[in-house]
Amino acid sequence: MKAQKKLGQNFLINKNALKKIVGALEISDNDIIIEIGAGTGNLTQEILKKTSKVIAIEKDKSLVKLLKLKFENLSPSLQIIEGDVRDLLPLITKKIRNFKIVGNIPYYLTGYLLRLLQELESPPSLIVFTLQREVAERIAAQPPHMNQLAAIVQLWTYPEIIFYLKPKDFLPPPKVHSAVVQFQVKSSAERFKNEKEIIQLITRGFKQPRKTLLNNLSRGFDKNKIKKVLERLNLTEKTRPAELSVEMWITLFDYLNS
Repeated sequence: MKAQKKLGQNFLINKNALKKIVGALEISDNDIIIEIGAGTGNLTQEILKKTSKVIAIEKDKSLVKLLKLKFENLSPSLQIIEGDVRDLLPLITKKIRNFKIVGNIPYYLTGYLLRLLQELESPPSLIVFTLQREVAERIAAQPPHMNQLAAIVQLWTYPEIIFYLKPKDFLPPPKVHSAVVQFQVKSSAERFKNEKEIIQLITRGFKQPRKTLLNNLSRGFDKNKIKKVLERLNLTEKTRPAELSVEMWITLFDYLNS
Protein backbone atom coordinates (compact mmCIF):
# COMPACT_ATOMS: atom_id res chain seq x y z
CA MET A 1 0.00 0.00 0.00
CA LYS A 2 1.22 3.46 -0.81
CA ALA A 3 1.71 5.67 2.24
CA GLN A 4 0.21 9.12 2.11
CA LYS A 5 0.76 12.12 4.31
CA LYS A 6 -2.12 12.50 6.77
CA LEU A 7 -2.60 15.13 9.49
CA GLY A 8 0.96 16.38 9.04
CA GLN A 9 2.48 12.92 9.52
CA ASN A 10 5.78 11.82 8.03
CA PHE A 11 6.12 8.04 8.21
CA LEU A 12 9.43 6.55 9.30
CA ILE A 13 10.60 4.00 6.72
CA ASN A 14 14.21 3.38 7.78
CA LYS A 15 14.09 -0.23 9.06
CA ASN A 16 17.27 0.04 11.12
CA ALA A 17 15.91 3.15 12.83
CA LEU A 18 12.63 1.38 13.57
CA LYS A 19 14.52 -1.49 15.21
CA LYS A 20 16.63 0.94 17.25
CA ILE A 21 13.48 2.67 18.52
CA VAL A 22 12.05 -0.67 19.62
CA GLY A 23 15.36 -1.45 21.35
CA ALA A 24 15.20 1.90 23.17
CA LEU A 25 11.83 0.85 24.61
CA GLU A 26 13.61 -1.85 26.64
CA ILE A 27 10.52 -4.08 26.41
CA SER A 28 10.04 -6.65 29.15
CA ASP A 29 7.45 -9.44 29.43
CA ASN A 30 4.83 -7.47 31.37
CA ASP A 31 5.06 -4.22 29.40
CA ILE A 32 2.14 -2.76 27.48
CA ILE A 33 3.28 -0.48 24.66
CA ILE A 34 1.11 2.49 23.72
CA GLU A 35 1.97 3.80 20.27
CA ILE A 36 0.93 7.36 19.47
CA GLY A 37 0.14 7.98 15.80
CA ALA A 38 0.57 4.46 14.45
CA GLY A 39 0.20 5.71 10.87
CA THR A 40 0.89 2.94 8.37
CA GLY A 41 2.05 0.50 11.04
CA ASN A 42 5.78 0.36 10.24
CA LEU A 43 6.80 0.77 13.88
CA THR A 44 3.81 -1.23 15.10
CA GLN A 45 5.05 -4.20 13.11
CA GLU A 46 8.48 -4.04 14.76
CA ILE A 47 7.02 -3.67 18.26
CA LEU A 48 4.83 -6.74 17.76
CA LYS A 49 7.99 -8.81 17.21
CA LYS A 50 8.93 -8.09 20.84
CA THR A 51 5.58 -8.09 22.65
CA SER A 52 1.97 -9.16 22.21
CA LYS A 53 0.58 -6.21 24.18
CA VAL A 54 0.27 -3.13 21.98
CA ILE A 55 -2.28 -0.31 21.97
CA ALA A 56 -2.03 1.73 18.78
CA ILE A 57 -3.71 5.15 18.70
CA GLU A 58 -4.42 6.79 15.35
CA LYS A 59 -6.59 9.82 14.59
CA ASP A 60 -6.92 9.47 10.82
CA LYS A 61 -9.87 7.28 9.81
CA SER A 62 -8.28 6.04 6.57
CA LEU A 63 -5.11 5.03 8.40
CA VAL A 64 -7.13 3.21 11.06
CA LYS A 65 -8.79 1.25 8.26
CA LEU A 66 -5.36 0.48 6.77
CA LEU A 67 -4.02 -0.69 10.15
CA LYS A 68 -6.98 -3.00 10.72
CA LEU A 69 -6.47 -4.59 7.32
CA LYS A 70 -2.72 -4.91 7.78
CA PHE A 71 -2.99 -6.51 11.23
CA GLU A 72 -6.33 -8.31 10.94
CA ASN A 73 -4.78 -11.60 12.09
CA LEU A 74 -3.19 -10.02 15.17
CA SER A 75 -6.28 -8.62 16.89
CA PRO A 76 -5.63 -10.44 20.23
CA SER A 77 -2.17 -8.84 20.42
CA LEU A 78 -2.97 -5.41 19.02
CA GLN A 79 -5.68 -2.99 20.03
CA ILE A 80 -6.23 -0.23 17.47
CA ILE A 81 -8.04 2.83 18.80
CA GLU A 82 -9.27 5.67 16.62
CA GLY A 83 -9.18 9.12 18.19
CA ASP A 84 -7.13 12.04 19.49
CA VAL A 85 -4.32 11.01 21.85
CA ARG A 86 -4.99 14.11 23.96
CA ASP A 87 -8.43 12.76 24.83
CA LEU A 88 -7.57 9.06 24.92
CA LEU A 89 -4.35 8.88 26.97
CA PRO A 90 -5.83 9.89 30.36
CA LEU A 91 -8.64 7.34 29.87
CA ILE A 92 -6.46 4.45 28.66
CA THR A 93 -3.76 4.88 31.30
CA LYS A 94 -6.24 4.76 34.18
CA LYS A 95 -7.00 1.14 33.29
CA ILE A 96 -3.49 -0.26 32.83
CA ARG A 97 -0.13 -0.61 34.60
CA ASN A 98 3.42 -1.34 33.43
CA PHE A 99 3.15 0.63 30.23
CA LYS A 100 5.57 2.49 28.00
CA ILE A 101 4.84 5.07 25.31
CA VAL A 102 6.33 5.52 21.86
CA GLY A 103 5.55 7.75 18.91
CA ASN A 104 6.63 10.16 16.20
CA ILE A 105 5.41 13.45 17.65
CA PRO A 106 4.71 16.53 15.51
CA TYR A 107 6.15 19.87 16.62
CA TYR A 108 2.80 21.45 17.52
CA LEU A 109 1.91 18.60 19.89
CA THR A 110 5.22 18.11 21.73
CA GLY A 111 4.87 20.56 24.62
CA TYR A 112 1.22 19.79 25.26
CA LEU A 113 1.77 16.04 25.18
CA LEU A 114 4.72 16.16 27.59
CA ARG A 115 2.63 18.23 30.02
CA LEU A 116 -0.21 15.73 29.72
CA LEU A 117 2.14 12.82 30.47
CA GLN A 118 3.66 14.66 33.43
CA GLU A 119 0.20 15.09 34.95
CA LEU A 120 -1.03 11.51 34.48
CA GLU A 121 -2.19 9.80 37.67
CA SER A 122 -0.50 6.61 36.46
CA PRO A 123 2.63 7.62 34.48
CA PRO A 124 4.56 5.43 32.04
CA SER A 125 7.90 4.02 33.14
CA LEU A 126 9.58 5.00 29.89
CA ILE A 127 8.85 7.15 26.83
CA VAL A 128 10.54 7.09 23.41
CA PHE A 129 9.63 9.96 21.10
CA THR A 130 10.81 10.91 17.64
CA LEU A 131 10.90 14.70 17.71
CA GLN A 132 12.06 17.61 15.62
CA ARG A 133 15.83 17.81 16.24
CA GLU A 134 15.68 21.38 17.52
CA VAL A 135 13.04 20.45 20.11
CA ALA A 136 14.96 17.34 21.18
CA GLU A 137 18.12 19.36 21.76
CA ARG A 138 16.20 21.96 23.75
CA ILE A 139 14.77 19.23 26.00
CA ALA A 140 18.21 17.68 26.61
CA ALA A 141 19.93 21.04 27.27
CA GLN A 142 22.13 21.60 30.33
CA PRO A 143 23.32 24.76 32.14
CA PRO A 144 24.24 27.37 31.02
CA HIS A 145 21.90 26.66 28.10
CA MET A 146 18.81 25.53 29.99
CA ASN A 147 15.34 26.64 28.97
CA GLN A 148 11.88 26.36 30.46
CA LEU A 149 10.96 23.19 28.55
CA ALA A 150 14.20 21.41 29.56
CA ALA A 151 13.87 22.36 33.23
CA ILE A 152 10.27 21.15 33.45
CA VAL A 153 10.82 17.90 31.52
CA GLN A 154 14.01 17.10 33.46
CA LEU A 155 12.12 17.61 36.72
CA TRP A 156 10.24 14.33 36.15
CA THR A 157 12.29 12.46 33.54
CA TYR A 158 15.88 11.76 32.47
CA PRO A 159 15.86 12.61 28.74
CA GLU A 160 18.59 11.35 26.43
CA ILE A 161 18.97 11.77 22.66
CA ILE A 162 19.54 8.23 21.37
CA PHE A 163 20.19 8.99 17.71
CA TYR A 164 19.41 11.40 14.89
CA LEU A 165 17.33 10.92 11.75
CA LYS A 166 17.57 12.49 8.32
CA PRO A 167 14.63 13.67 6.20
CA LYS A 168 15.22 10.76 3.77
CA ASP A 169 14.39 8.34 6.61
CA PHE A 170 10.74 9.39 6.29
CA LEU A 171 8.02 9.28 3.65
CA PRO A 172 7.33 11.97 2.63
CA PRO A 173 10.63 13.58 3.71
CA PRO A 174 10.05 16.43 6.19
CA LYS A 175 11.80 19.78 5.85
CA VAL A 176 13.50 19.35 9.22
CA HIS A 177 15.86 16.84 10.82
CA SER A 178 14.64 14.67 13.67
CA ALA A 179 15.99 12.95 16.77
CA VAL A 180 14.86 10.00 18.86
CA VAL A 181 14.72 10.79 22.57
CA GLN A 182 14.42 8.26 25.39
CA PHE A 183 12.78 9.60 28.55
CA GLN A 184 13.40 7.50 31.65
CA VAL A 185 10.50 8.56 33.87
CA LYS A 186 11.50 9.13 37.48
CA SER A 187 9.94 6.79 40.03
CA SER A 188 7.34 8.06 42.47
CA ALA A 189 10.07 8.07 45.15
CA GLU A 190 12.24 10.37 43.01
CA ARG A 191 9.47 12.82 42.16
CA PHE A 192 8.38 15.68 44.40
CA LYS A 193 5.04 16.23 46.08
CA ASN A 194 5.41 19.93 45.22
CA GLU A 195 6.11 19.22 41.54
CA LYS A 196 3.28 21.45 40.34
CA GLU A 197 4.50 24.38 42.46
CA ILE A 198 8.11 23.86 41.33
CA ILE A 199 6.92 24.02 37.70
CA GLN A 200 5.14 27.29 38.49
CA LEU A 201 8.41 28.65 39.90
CA ILE A 202 10.35 27.55 36.82
CA THR A 203 7.74 29.16 34.56
CA ARG A 204 7.98 32.40 36.52
CA GLY A 205 11.78 32.25 36.49
CA PHE A 206 11.82 31.96 32.68
CA LYS A 207 9.16 34.64 32.16
CA GLN A 208 11.77 36.79 30.43
CA PRO A 209 14.74 34.45 29.83
CA ARG A 210 17.20 37.21 29.00
CA LYS A 211 16.53 39.01 32.27
CA THR A 212 18.06 38.04 35.58
CA LEU A 213 16.48 35.48 37.87
CA LEU A 214 16.23 38.19 40.52
CA ASN A 215 14.22 40.39 38.17
CA ASN A 216 11.86 37.61 37.06
CA LEU A 217 11.17 36.27 40.55
CA SER A 218 10.79 39.63 42.27
CA ARG A 219 7.22 39.87 41.01
CA GLY A 220 6.19 36.99 43.27
CA PHE A 221 8.73 37.05 46.12
CA ASP A 222 10.36 39.61 48.36
CA LYS A 223 13.46 40.92 46.58
CA ASN A 224 15.65 40.83 49.70
CA LYS A 225 14.71 37.20 50.35
CA ILE A 226 15.59 36.29 46.75
CA LYS A 227 19.00 37.95 47.16
CA LYS A 228 19.68 35.94 50.34
CA VAL A 229 18.61 32.69 48.66
CA LEU A 230 20.83 33.39 45.63
CA GLU A 231 23.74 33.97 47.98
CA ARG A 232 23.06 30.63 49.74
CA LEU A 233 23.15 28.95 46.32
CA ASN A 234 26.45 30.70 45.43
CA LEU A 235 24.65 32.61 42.69
CA THR A 236 24.86 36.31 41.94
CA GLU A 237 22.18 38.92 41.31
CA LYS A 238 23.14 38.74 37.64
CA THR A 239 22.39 35.00 37.34
CA ARG A 240 19.99 34.16 34.53
CA PRO A 241 17.50 31.26 34.56
CA ALA A 242 19.42 29.34 31.85
CA GLU A 243 22.29 28.87 34.31
CA LEU A 244 20.28 26.79 36.81
CA SER A 245 20.16 23.00 36.86
CA VAL A 246 16.98 21.13 37.84
CA GLU A 247 18.50 20.40 41.26
CA MET A 248 19.09 24.13 41.78
CA TRP A 249 15.47 24.92 40.92
CA ILE A 250 14.33 22.42 43.54
CA THR A 251 16.66 23.91 46.17
CA LEU A 252 15.57 27.41 45.16
CA PHE A 253 11.95 26.41 45.70
CA ASP A 254 12.71 24.95 49.13
CA TYR A 255 14.62 28.05 50.27
CA LEU A 256 12.05 30.53 48.97
CA ASN A 257 9.25 28.66 50.73
CA SER A 258 11.03 28.05 54.04
